[in-house]
Amino acid sequence: MYPNALTELTRANPFSAPLFTLQKVEEPSQSLAAEHGLSKRTLAAAAVAEGDSCEFGSSHYFIMCGIGGILSCGTTHTALVPLDLVKCRLQVDPDKYKSIFKGFSITIKEDGMRGLAKGWAPTFIGYSMQGLCKFGFYEVFKITYSDFIGEENTYLWRTSLYLAASASAEFFADIALAPMEACKVRIQTCPGYASNLRQCAPKMFAEEGLWAFYKGVVPLWMRQIPYTMMKFACFERTVELLYKHVVPKPRAECSKSEQLVVTFVAGYIAGVFCAIVSHPADSVVSVLNKESGSSAIGVLKKLGPKGVWKGLVARIIMIGTLTALQWFIYDSVKVYFRLPRPPPPEMPESLKKKLGFTE
Repeated sequence: MYPNALTELTRANPFSAPLFTLQKVEEPSQSLAAEHGLSKRTLAAAAVAEGDSCEFGSSHYFIMCGIGGILSCGTTHTALVPLDLVKCRLQVDPDKYKSIFKGFSITIKEDGMRGLAKGWAPTFIGYSMQGLCKFGFYEVFKITYSDFIGEENTYLWRTSLYLAASASAEFFADIALAPMEACKVRIQTCPGYASNLRQCAPKMFAEEGLWAFYKGVVPLWMRQIPYTMMKFACFERTVELLYKHVVPKPRAECSKSEQLVVTFVAGYIAGVFCAIVSHPADSVVSVLNKESGSSAIGVLKKLGPKGVWKGLVARIIMIGTLTALQWFIYDSVKVYFRLPRPPPPEMPESLKKKLGFTE
């Protein structure tokens, strides 16, 4: 048979290789495959490899990936609180905080060095919860969607798979993040409102009820879902391209340290694109959580086309560094706990036969 459906998929996928001449191949029937113990191999079907602590796609694997997400997101966001604070103030009060350096100098002058750490507690708690859901659910959805579409389509549509899995994961991650993000922005951008999380959360609840913590969830989705889609898809494809065109030897021959360097570089490249894609929505979230009774549409009208890009340079520096460190820490956790780390995807043998690469 000639795989017509495969031809259409290959032609439609902008990330696939050029269309090749398809060869007529005989595929084993389901009964013959079952007789010889053959089964469809997907991302989740890998057995425990030598040296791995668990099976790829097992519940233990997902739990450890979630812990890796907590460590990568919680620690990095907390470490960059001073830059995040200045970035938020640039967005909500550009007349006072005209540049990154001006923002730092004014903050230190008014609040002292301790003022740069405002909002560290909700940042750590919120982004730890977000990291748990973001990385843990990404692995779950990536394997689930791969099992659903099959091995060959997983390879042909791998970029779409990364985008869908990361968007699905971030939807839930933002629900976990929203309350602490609201508290963080209120502490950082409203002088005199509250100096810490213990003061801020009860005060917000007393004034506006539960809605105070979730009114920013929609613009948070607008900011974080495109950001995360770019973060994961760009990272996965960049790693693939680095090993293919830049790294002088195959991944299997690279040491763990060399592999982590590739992870860091790919993470920084992905972070730059993430910052640009998600910055307008980030500006809306910052203003929305500062001003009670405001709406996303109203904030957009107030900021205007230029206003939504205030603080972009600070965010590129912040997110580029942040994303690189997150991927580095996440991958390091996998190395430390000996979790399975599959190599960049390769064309399945069955697909090579259909495309005439093998006899």
